[in-house]
Amino acid sequence: MFEVGFTEILLICAIALLVLGPARLPKLVADVGRWAGRARSMARQLRTQLEQEVHYDPLKDPPSHTIHTPAPQPAPSAEPGTTAVATPDTIAASPATEPPPAPDRTDEPRPG
Repeated sequence: MFEVGFTEILLICAIALLVLGPARLPKLVADVGRWAGRARSMARQLRTQLEQEVHYDPLKDPPSHTIHTPAPQPAPSAEPGTTAVATPDTIAASPATEPPPAPDRTDEPRPG
């Protein structure tokens, strides 16, 4: 597409030396190099983020503790009338509880 050979680079440097002079040319070359480095770094970061998004699988990640996760249930106590304190061990050992089924509303009479 757009190729710049060694002779073209030499010609551009010679013209820049004539236009800018020997005092300002090194500063300009350093600035251009810094800009090119920043552009490369930004392109690398963008490529890394895109690759992470492509390979992201939300099902592989452990569930996070948000407002949407159910609250832990207290463990049943051995003695009646006492309250058990839920610890991380008892929460992990307790079976998962399912919500009660929705009520069947087909038995209700319809108005009309």
